[in-house]
Amino acid sequence: MKILLVEDDEFIGDMIVDYFTMQKNRVDYFTNPLDVLKSVHPGYYDIFLLDVNMEGMNGFELYKELKKYADVPVIFITAYSDMEHIERAFNLGASDYIKKPFELKELELRIKRLLFKHTSLIQVSDDYKFDLKKLKLFYKDKEVELTPNERYFLEILFQNIGQVVDSETIKDYIWEDKVVCDNTLRTQVKKLRAKLHQNFIKNVRGTGYKIERKLQN
Repeated sequence: MKILLVEDDEFIGDMIVDYFTMQKNRVDYFTNPLDVLKSVHPGYYDIFLLDVNMEGMNGFELYKELKKYADVPVIFITAYSDMEHIERAFNLGASDYIKKPFELKELELRIKRLLFKHTSLIQVSDDYKFDLKKLKLFYKDKEVELTPNERYFLEILFQNIGQVVDSETIKDYIWEDKVVCDNTLRTQVKKLRAKLHQNFIKNVRGTGYKIERKLQN
């Protein structure tokens, strides 16, 4: 699981990072919401954890910007419990909110519940669909055999379907901290395309890749 955490209280932030990284999740942690907009591709993540009350840009404002680029579930972390803030959060499309102080186990359970509900089957053509929950590709309802890297490649593209995802973001998503060259990614894509009866993976020269829907109806 890949988590984007934006929390200006470093004590809380560090606890969340330690808890989830110990479970082999990736947590990208920011204390300044403005740095997030300069540094990340929102579609990279499975979930956003956003503090509400931050300087420069609050969590609601940050989420408005992030949701322009990716449909990712969000949990707002807040010290507020009044109905006005709760209503505003859900009006923005919040998946959930959690009030400080909270148990980290409770946060974990809320995240797992949301990811189970949020994931879905995406139809890319009349014959192909991808299950974002199970990371499985189906051709005419028969599963296509994929390597783990092929699953991750399709995952990030389907999370951003119709949008170009740059090559550096894709490489970081698949191989994380390992340094790989563009040729490695191109080879990965070539092998995946060889398994497809229909090519819905578009190479945007000099930029990256995207999924193009090819539905006839």
